Amino acid sequence: MSSNNKNNSAYIFYTVILVIIARFVLTGIIPLLDKTESRYAEIARIMHETNQWVVPQIDYGVPFWAKPPLSTWLSAASYQLFGVNEIAARLPYFLICLFLVIMITKWVKKLNIDFYLPAFILLTTPEFLLHAGVVSTDTALCFSITLIMLSFWKSIQNETSSYWNYLFFIGLGLGLLSKGPLVIVLTGPPIFIWLIIHRIKIKDLWSRLPWISGTIITALISIPWYLMAENKTPGFIDYFIVGEHFKRFLVSGWEGDLYGSGHRQPLGMIWVFLLLFAFPWIQIVIIKLWKERKHIFKHKWVSFLLLWLLWTPFFFTASKNILHTYTLPVTIPIALLVIHYWNDLKRKKLILTLGSIFPVLVIVATLVFPIIQNSISPTLNTDKYVIDNLNPDDLYLGTPIYYWHSKSHSGQFYTKGKAKAIEKNQLDSIFKNDESFIMMVKNKRLKQIPNIYLEKMVRIDSSKKTSVFKYKK
Repeated sequence: MSSNNKNNSAYIFYTVILVIIARFVLTGIIPLLDKTESRYAEIARIMHETNQWVVPQIDYGVPFWAKPPLSTWLSAASYQLFGVNEIAARLPYFLICLFLVIMITKWVKKLNIDFYLPAFILLTTPEFLLHAGVVSTDTALCFSITLIMLSFWKSIQNETSSYWNYLFFIGLGLGLLSKGPLVIVLTGPPIFIWLIIHRIKIKDLWSRLPWISGTIITALISIPWYLMAENKTPGFIDYFIVGEHFKRFLVSGWEGDLYGSGHRQPLGMIWVFLLLFAFPWIQIVIIKLWKERKHIFKHKWVSFLLLWLLWTPFFFTASKNILHTYTLPVTIPIALLVIHYWNDLKRKKLILTLGSIFPVLVIVATLVFPIIQNSISPTLNTDKYVIDNLNPDDLYLGTPIYYWHSKSHSGQFYTKGKAKAIEKNQLDSIFKNDESFIMMVKNKRLKQIPNIYLEKMVRIDSSKKTSVFKYKK
C-alpha cells in the first residue's frame, strides 16, 4: 500500500470514529426542537405513559393519524428501557443509521476499497448525518427502502433461494409501518423501469422471488395494525391513505392537515435540497455519471442505483409540500455509486477533505455547545430552557402550567404532559379559581392577551420564542 493510501486510510478511520462519537454526544446535549422532532418525541412519550400502543396520540385522547407507528414504537420502547430523555428518544435512529452503515460496508466488502470508506461517505453526507440521531419517521423509511432495493437486487441476480428473497417482503412490511404506501411509490417505479430497460422476463421475475408466501409475510407484518387502528379510531384509513398520500403532495397548500400546515416550497425545491444535503457526494456522482453517460444503462448495477437515486426527487418535483428530509433514502444509492467508482476517481485527498466539511462542523458543535449553551439557549426553537428554569416547586408540586392558545410540542415533552392550552374565554375562570399558575405565551401572540390580565401576572423568564408569566393571588 502506498504512503498516500495509508494516510487516506488512517484519515478515513479516525474521521469515522470521531463523527460517531460526536453525533452520539449531540443526541444528549441538543434539546428537542419544535416542531417536528419534539412532536414525534412527545407522541412516543404519551404512548409510553399511557401504554396505548395501537394508535399514536398527539395529545391525550387525540389520535395522530399522519404517520404509522413504527418510529413511535421505537422511541416509546427506548423510553421503557432508558427513561424519558433526549438520548432515549433519539437512540433508535442513531442505531438504525449505524446499522445501515454496517449493512452497506458488508455489501461492498469484496471490492478493493478501504474498509471504512462506506461509513465515511454516509457519515459525511449531511442528510444522513443529521438523521443519525434525530427523532424522525424518515430514518425507518430509509431503512425499509434500502432493504427492499438491495434484497430485490440480490434476488434478481441469483437463481438460488436465499434469505434475501424474504427480506424484500419484510422491507415492504416495515415500510408500510414506517410511512405507509409511500414506500411502494418510492421503490416500485424505479424497479419497474429497470426491469424494462434490461428486458428482464416476467417468468424470471416471478421465479426469483417468493411472491405468494412473501406477500403473506408483508400482509402479516403491516395489515393487522391498519385494521386495528381503523377499528379503534374510525376514519383513519381515509385520512391517511387519501389525505397524506395524495392531497398532501398533489394539492398545493393542502388545508386538510390535522396536525399543522403543509411545508410550502417552490416547485423543484427537492433538487436544491439534494444538492445541498448530499454535498459533496452527489456532485461527484453527477460529474462521474456525465463522463460515463454513454455506458450507464449498459451496466445493470449502475443503472439500478441511478434509477433508485433519481426517482425520489423526480416524484417530489411537482410537490410544494416537502422537506429536505425527503432526500434521505437516496443517500444510500449515492454512497454506493461513489463506492463503485472510487478506484477511478482522482484527487481522492481533495474529495475526502470536501466530505469532511460538514462533519467538522458537527464535531465543533459538540465541543462548543456546552460552553455557549447558556448564551444561545434563548434563541433556540425549544421551550426546554424556560421550563428548566421554572421553580421546582412550581413544576413538580402541582402548580398549573398553561399555554396561551396552543401548546408547543417541546413544552408538552419537557413538562411531561402537565401543560394545558387555554383560550380567551377561559381566562376569567383560571384567574378566579387558581391560587397561582404559570402562563407560557408565544411572543408573537402576546398582543392577543388583554392588558387587564397581563397586568396581573409577572414575567419571570423569556426566550426568542416564548415568554413565561407567573400569577399568584
